[in-house]
Amino acid sequence: MKRRAFIALLGGAAIWPLAARAQQPVMPVIGFLGNDSPDLWANYLRAFKQGLRETGYVEGHNVAIEYRWAEGRNDRLPALATEVASRQVTVIAAPGSTPAALAASAATTTIPIVFAIATDPVGLGLVASLARPGGNVTGVVTLNVEIAPKRLELLHELFPAATSFALLVNPTNPPLAEPVSKEVQTAARVLGVKLHVLHASSDPEVDAVFATATRLQAPGLVIGPDTFFNSRIEHLAGLTVRHALPAVYQWREFATAGGLLSYGSSVTDVYRQAGIYTGRILKGEKPADLPVQQMTKVELFINLKTAKALGLTMPTALLVRANEVIE
Repeated sequence: MKRRAFIALLGGAAIWPLAARAQQPVMPVIGFLGNDSPDLWANYLRAFKQGLRETGYVEGHNVAIEYRWAEGRNDRLPALATEVASRQVTVIAAPGSTPAALAASAATTTIPIVFAIATDPVGLGLVASLARPGGNVTGVVTLNVEIAPKRLELLHELFPAATSFALLVNPTNPPLAEPVSKEVQTAARVLGVKLHVLHASSDPEVDAVFATATRLQAPGLVIGPDTFFNSRIEHLAGLTVRHALPAVYQWREFATAGGLLSYGSSVTDVYRQAGIYTGRILKGEKPADLPVQQMTKVELFINLKTAKALGLTMPTALLVRANEVIE
């Protein structure tokens, strides 16, 4: 071999590995919008990442996640969504928060978005229809608004002679708080009881609501669906016992943490499904072609230990309908 050809061969051998590395695909990036803080969302993040794993994606291995946390302030979400969109991420995940989904949708019409919310995404303008979203947004929706009146009915079964009850909603989330208030108010009129609608969007306000409901002599409290409340399930359950105020919430975790009743879907399934949809979009599917998933399965959980601590006798009709009685 001539000297010049040999040198050229060596040079090519040295350059080839660098070129090969340069041609490796860039790791996709998920922009994750959370309305609270990572420590309060640990369980939900695990479920979301489980969904990603089921589609073949593991954080740090073949996908990166850029997190933005609003620390319980919904007013921060528009700026955070704009920041994430400017990073040109592959997909934006805004699970569990209606304000986060709306902020992401307002920030971009091109980057795919996956939501997980408790109210009608068509009415909010997020999608054209559940079957055919039609744009860059899709996700998972639960029946929380629709079944919120049922939670009041459960308390009424427990206290059939009561003349009033209380409802807790987050006023900084009007797309969810307003329809929930309307639906539960309608149910209260049908039952012939007065409904005290109470507001909280901070920890001190949450504590004050339980004291106020007790002062109003409301025998029971319906906790409206909201991500802010989701991240404080154990605290809410503790307040139920501390104030001797029977309360009902949407997730099983509320009952297992010491709350009296829960009636709704599985929170881990919701976040897992959001993770699966995020993974499917990473694989190349389009949000416009992914129908909005509806979580239609609802379950009733009763904490009998809490009932006994509150001096309550649970009606047999409630106990036989429960999916699980925690003793």
